[in-house]
Amino acid sequence: MVKILLTGGNGFIAAHILKLLLSRNDDVVVTVRSEQLGEKILEKHQSIAPKKLQYVVVEDITSAGAMDKRETPGLADSSSKIFVSHHDFDCVLHTASPFTQKWADAVKEILDPAVKGTVETLRSIHAHAPTVKRVVILSSFVTLMNSSAETQVYDESMWNPVTWDAAVTDRRLTYTGSKVSRPGTSSKGLKIEHSPLHSQTLAERAAWDFVRSKHPDFDLVSLNPPLVFGPVAHHLPSLDKLNTSNQRVRALVQGAFRDSALPPTGMFLWVDVRDVALAHVRAMETPAAGGERFMLVGGHFSNKTLTDAIAETHPELAPKLPLHAVDDTPASVYQYDSAKAAVILGIEFRSFRDCIEDTVTSLQKAGA
Repeated sequence: MVKILLTGGNGFIAAHILKLLLSRNDDVVVTVRSEQLGEKILEKHQSIAPKKLQYVVVEDITSAGAMDKRETPGLADSSSKIFVSHHDFDCVLHTASPFTQKWADAVKEILDPAVKGTVETLRSIHAHAPTVKRVVILSSFVTLMNSSAETQVYDESMWNPVTWDAAVTDRRLTYTGSKVSRPGTSSKGLKIEHSPLHSQTLAERAAWDFVRSKHPDFDLVSLNPPLVFGPVAHHLPSLDKLNTSNQRVRALVQGAFRDSALPPTGMFLWVDVRDVALAHVRAMETPAAGGERFMLVGGHFSNKTLTDAIAETHPELAPKLPLHAVDDTPASVYQYDSAKAAVILGIEFRSFRDCIEDTVTSLQKAGA
């Protein structure tokens, strides 16, 4: 049993991480942006003893000292100086990072929250949490991609060359880049701006730079998934709040492309959210994971194979699915080497069929 700080505790991936941690009987403190979100988490896990699961309100993770100061006075248990009230954390799992399809100011709404949020978290741990020995950050496969090069096989040694100035001035580079995915919105309203963000590249670089320059007592692990599909485990106020990857599953299930062409797939790699969650736990507890980056990839897919998987696992949805789906997977689609995740973390990735079957069932229960 260990004590863990999980940032962004109400997120799609974080909810699955939390479920795993609680099943291990770990003590968990999650950060959320509001008391309401924190209460929703406690409500979902009513059987868990209060001391085993707590939340702390951090309204703006980018502000200086965000982890050090009281955010909501009067909440004795839910909002305080995190590393003073909880001075015995063993590990921090940092999943909090912004993603929004609607933004006007790249710096204020996307880049600063990602980069400053990561650095402020590391700074607070370094200054106030000497018991923390490992920090695991949720990064992105996009941090490996180089849209200006014809990469044949991706691995963890690679870095996206995007710069801060480029991400600020070129809207396309604030999100994922041109050759691998093209931002846009289909005629049916399915957003195909592919999360994660180029801001994640800058945030992950800042994290590794912090560790190299400050020499903290903790070591660092980064996890780098591509598109993340899977069942919903967090509070979902509406289907419009689905994670971006699952939005394309929703669109297909609801018949958005029944009589029209599928939009471009964009990113041809995927992973199941439950495997990403397990990777966080394994990265937290595996000594050999320290100082490493891990690409988490379940395999290749396209919007056509996604359509086929839905048809196979949920034949009752056939009247909603595209009549003439075309596979846009390039003959020379990029490959990947994610052996490190299997060897060091022991991850056995779920099949695409099983992932999509569970995803669709979950979305149906949510009202899709």
